[in-house]
Amino acid sequence: MKKIFSAIVLVIISIGIGGCGITKKYEPISKPIKKGFSKVEIETLVQDSTLNVRALEIVTSEFTAPIYLTSNGELGILMPNSTYNHVDSLKDRPLYNHKINLSNDSLKLNFRALAVLSNKGFGISISSPALLYSLDADLEKNKVVYQETHPKAFYDAMDFWNEEEGIAIGDPTDDCMSIIITRDGGDNWIKLSCDNLPEAKEGEAAFAASDTNIAIVGDHTWVATGGKASRVMYSPDKGKTWTVYDTPIIQGKETTGMYSIDFYDELNGFAIGGDYTKPNDTLANKIRTVDGGKTWHVVANGKGPGYRSCVQYVPNSDSKELVTIGFKGIDYSNDEGNSWRHLSDEGFYTIRFLNDSVAYAAGRGRISKLSFRD
Repeated sequence: MKKIFSAIVLVIISIGIGGCGITKKYEPISKPIKKGFSKVEIETLVQDSTLNVRALEIVTSEFTAPIYLTSNGELGILMPNSTYNHVDSLKDRPLYNHKINLSNDSLKLNFRALAVLSNKGFGISISSPALLYSLDADLEKNKVVYQETHPKAFYDAMDFWNEEEGIAIGDPTDDCMSIIITRDGGDNWIKLSCDNLPEAKEGEAAFAASDTNIAIVGDHTWVATGGKASRVMYSPDKGKTWTVYDTPIIQGKETTGMYSIDFYDELNGFAIGGDYTKPNDTLANKIRTVDGGKTWHVVANGKGPGYRSCVQYVPNSDSKELVTIGFKGIDYSNDEGNSWRHLSDEGFYTIRFLNDSVAYAAGRGRISKLSFRD
């Protein structure tokens, strides 16, 4: 662990996070939009049958380092000149037992969410007890900074507005979605009262499929819910006040709704999902907004990709280009989601862009580098 985060500190001295990062990802451009991708080259960096990754981020300084958490309680970082430099199991560390007062044998960690700041990382486990770890270069500083023992506790995604303020969202334990927020760099987390949040509908929750249920642009925040009801929660002020907007995405069953949401700027956003038990269904599983999430419209209805677990805007694409992935493959659009090109049958759970043609993707059994080509 200490070696991992010592390396991470070196990597993130001048941090830049791809995908769902802590700052505005993409600035509008004036150059003409390129014709579009016609293929993707996939380079496998890690291949391990025991690996299952839904939480992935990228830091860059002198070199690029994908960082990930796994469903087996592992933290990994991929360093240059190695395909699998180091992976360390949190559950085997004495500190872990000390902080949560559980034996190793009784603890099974499953991480689905990860966030990285300039000098530390954060990961939260699903299920009860939900455990949020502050991860530091110094092994002695790794600690649980938040835990929740409600039997319904289940956290799905995490993101940060800046170095001090961050958010994690989870399924309802009472009458609203679970939202916890930090204002002091992650040292302390407070769960918002349902008195200050929209009331959840029956069967409304979220999916821990790709750590992309939260989209942040500046102070603006959008949270995608799913299940029997699938709506977008919106905050204009870093989680201080909230409203909620209906969407036309397929919903009504526990397995339906939005699985992923992304915003290019304050107005243009896209969400995708469907029903993972019917992954080939393409009806009402892709929606777009051009007014900051107030209204949403179905696009490519009955065509294009079916169920997908993650969608991301291509950087520097003026909100025109999107890539979406899932266990059924990789698809691309260069017209705001109106039409799609299937690039690969290779399956992944989550993706983060490094630049406008290179991304990293993770899923079951592997982590790969994706190079998109015209």
